[in-house]
Amino acid sequence: MLDIDEMGQDEIRELLHKVGYGHLGFIHEGKPCVMPMHYYLKDSDIYLFTTVGMKTHDMDAAPDICLQVEEIHSPKHWRSAIVMGRAKHVTEQPEIDLVMALVKQRDATLSPAINRTWTDSWGRAEVISIYRIDRGEMSGRTTDGVSSR
Repeated sequence: MLDIDEMGQDEIRELLHKVGYGHLGFIHEGKPCVMPMHYYLKDSDIYLFTTVGMKTHDMDAAPDICLQVEEIHSPKHWRSAIVMGRAKHVTEQPEIDLVMALVKQRDATLSPAINRTWTDSWGRAEVISIYRIDRGEMSGRTTDGVSSR
C-alpha cells in the first residue's frame, strides 16, 4: 500500500520554488477548466504571466482559482501541492517591472516576446497580462514523507 503524507507549509513553498509550472484551474463559461501554466515566485507571492485572452477574461470575471503543482519521480515517489486563491490583475508599474524581471531571469527565451505585441495566426493581438494569486490556503501531499520511509 502506498503511504501518502501531508506536506508542511515549508515543504509546499520549497516545491513551488523548485518547479515553476503547474496547472491553473478556473471557471470558463460556468464550467471548470484547467490549463498548463508557468508561474513565478517572489517571496510568498505567486505571479502568472500570460497573454490577454480566454484565461484573463475568465479570471477577471471569476477570480477564484487554484494552481496545482507536482513533482513526479515515479508512480510511488511524488509530491503535489494545491494553492487556492484569487487572481488579482497586476496594474501598478513597479510590480509589473518586478514580475518582468522574474520572467526574464527564469525564462530568457521569453525576452523578445515581452518587448513587443505580436499578432497570432487568427489575427488577434497578443498582449501581455500579469496576475498575482492572493492566496487563501495551500495544501500538499507526498509519498516521500516521514511515515513513507
